[in-house]
Amino acid sequence: MFLHFLRENRYASCLLAVLRIYLGIEWFISGWGKLTGSFDASGFLKSAVTKAAGENPSVQSWWAGFLHGFAIPQAGLFNVLIPWGETLVGLGLILGVFSTTAALMGAVLNMSYMLSGSSGANPQMVLIEFFLLVAGSNAARIGFDHWLLPWLTQLLPLRSSKKIST
Repeated sequence: MFLHFLRENRYASCLLAVLRIYLGIEWFISGWGKLTGSFDASGFLKSAVTKAAGENPSVQSWWAGFLHGFAIPQAGLFNVLIPWGETLVGLGLILGVFSTTAALMGAVLNMSYMLSGSSGANPQMVLIEFFLLVAGSNAARIGFDHWLLPWLTQLLPLRSSKKIST
């Protein structure tokens, strides 16, 4: 019943639009600040690796291994991906363009931050993103997806209407 409400109810779409736009503003502000400032992920990444040691580690050893073996040596790549990713997730959620994809990528970013030992607003953001993902297209009924997705479906049909004769 709740799933039906989230996916099809018009009142739910209004509430989801408010949550989606709020989340988009949070992502956009965070990403834009990193794009226009001097962002460097290496300090955060190194700090996360140190949180994997000790009696009560807040970072799992497998994640610290990934950070140490891949993310820290490729910090320059992450210095580009993180600010652009946050900014684009924010724009997608604010405008309601590819909202489900934006919510999924936001959840991936949030989970990465939480796996690295950071909490802050991340759990709250993941919860909102979860509701947006479950709601599917109803979360973007008030947004550009309302017009964009049907147009793309006509432009790029997923199923071929031609039968191949054998």
